Amino acid sequence: MYRFYDAKVDTFLFRQLQDLATVLARRADLTFEYSYGAYIDMVDSKVTASRTWDTAPATLQKGGLKSDIYLRTIGTMHFSKLPELKSYLDAVEEALLPKFASQLVTLFEDLRLEEKIRKERPGTKRVFDMRKQYYRHKFTTDLAAHVTRGFALDELFCLIYLSLQSDSPDPSFPRATKAQLDQLANIQSLLYEVFEARDTRAVSRIAEQVVYRVHQDYNDMIDEYFVFPVGHLDNYTKNTLFDELTRTDELANDDSEEVDEENNEYIDEEFSTWHRENENNDRKQTFLQFELEVGTKTNIKGGGARETEDADQAMGSIQGSSQQTRNKDYSELDALDKQESNKGASAENQFGEENKDAVKIIEEAENPTSEERGSYQEILHAIEPYKRKLATIIKKTIEHKKNAPRKDLLAGRLSKKLLPLVLEEKPRIFYKKNQESKEFDAAFTLLVDCSASMQGKMEETRHGIALFHEVLKTFKIPHSIIGFWEDAMDVRENYQPNYFHVIHSFQDSLYKENGAKIMQLEAREDNRDGFSIRVAAQELEKRREKNRFLLVFSDGEPAAANYNQNGIVDTNLAVSEARKRGIEVIGMFLSDGEVEERDEVLMKNIYGREKIIVPAVSELPDHFAPLLKKLLLKSI
Repeated sequence: MYRFYDAKVDTFLFRQLQDLATVLARRADLTFEYSYGAYIDMVDSKVTASRTWDTAPATLQKGGLKSDIYLRTIGTMHFSKLPELKSYLDAVEEALLPKFASQLVTLFEDLRLEEKIRKERPGTKRVFDMRKQYYRHKFTTDLAAHVTRGFALDELFCLIYLSLQSDSPDPSFPRATKAQLDQLANIQSLLYEVFEARDTRAVSRIAEQVVYRVHQDYNDMIDEYFVFPVGHLDNYTKNTLFDELTRTDELANDDSEEVDEENNEYIDEEFSTWHRENENNDRKQTFLQFELEVGTKTNIKGGGARETEDADQAMGSIQGSSQQTRNKDYSELDALDKQESNKGASAENQFGEENKDAVKIIEEAENPTSEERGSYQEILHAIEPYKRKLATIIKKTIEHKKNAPRKDLLAGRLSKKLLPLVLEEKPRIFYKKNQESKEFDAAFTLLVDCSASMQGKMEETRHGIALFHEVLKTFKIPHSIIGFWEDAMDVRENYQPNYFHVIHSFQDSLYKENGAKIMQLEAREDNRDGFSIRVAAQELEKRREKNRFLLVFSDGEPAAANYNQNGIVDTNLAVSEARKRGIEVIGMFLSDGEVEERDEVLMKNIYGREKIIVPAVSELPDHFAPLLKKLLLKSI
């Protein structure tokens, strides 16, 4: 988890909600976000869930968030009439109660949509019961608070909700003031009409009448329980959000082209396409449909041909690009050359939607100075005990494997000597074929967070990095060491420069005198972890070694331009993507004192169980050495 406006976000739950929203809306481009209310916005292609669920008990929180998504992607998207909502907002504008009017129609419409969803999808009932349980408790508690503070309209709104959601026909509210109870009685008959409303128009009419019955007696609400369910409402022209996705507009242009029929040849020939294998008379059929907005009408006619339609010439824009191949070499089609023009589109998302403006900039380490060499020698002296101990353990393990018996085993290849089956209780009748193999079949990449927060930790961090480099160099294991940061001072619209400081590449990591380059790692500015992990994994994936490890040194959550809210989620996705490609990713959290619980949860939500928490940077070699031992022995 990480904190965003003092609210916790569970990255795994976030991804579940993202998938749920995409599936229910049937829109792959629809993104999910947390916000201060639940709404759907097809202009920005997003759906949100309310942050109010952060205060709910853990048992209700997940169900509450799901209920927000159900209401927007199933309810609002398909069954709310946008023109009616527009008309309602215009009609109540003179009442000068914008918060109350907006929340009232949202509440009424949500109750209508909830009942509709419950009937169509019975599996949602449990989630909506959780929603009802939470809000009844919340409005009951807030009712008393509003009475104390004198927020009259907020008190009335709580009474409206509790009346509509009460299990008894005549609920009592002993904590409410007499003035608000009288007002509630005045509008009670209107409220009950909500349960009879069949569409958005009826809901809007009821809400409008309630607003104008009370508007002269109140100032607007202070609290905001619900936000208007549709973002960018003025941009929509159809009846529902679903209509916007299935537009049937006429062509944008109304021009036509006169064609000389005498100079155009019409051939009437029948081509049979029936085949027993694809006869579909007895089953549902699927057809390809194109929605066209631009085209030119023609007057072409022919015997037996269909009449012309608006889309005739526009169909030319979706023609295939098949061409004759060169020398009948079907492996090099000209059409494939055209794919180059599409690479840009796919490249935009290869590092994640949150990083579409991130730019990779490689910065090579310079030859170390004499001062850097001297400092590195001091580090080598400090880590020598760890290096020696680690090297000894690994060498002994290798020798043990070399000298291990290759015959009379309990498992392996079946031997021709089967007499032990009769003579021995636990016969050893298997052997292993002697074969030469590499001692290590592994490649490592170490990513080092070079954000500004590493300022007081980088000196000690270099000790762990040096141990990493020296041990791997001893066993001739290729590895790379890369520092990463985003230049916050140079960020501008559509441009987020991300630097990758290559201390050691796979090609030069085994050189004897290159270790001092590690001293060039310094704390810089921001850190865009998800983007950096994807870049490093892309290079590591090219390696032929069987075991590929990506270690990430970091001291906290990602922080970069437009990356605050979704940075943790994006980083978690980057880790998941790398693991699916066979790369083992381990996160190492570098603390500068006592490790807080939220830091441990943060690392768990990004890296799962593959994480190490280092309480103090000075203890890094103590924690890093066992990890290296485990990974190296795993790759023998």
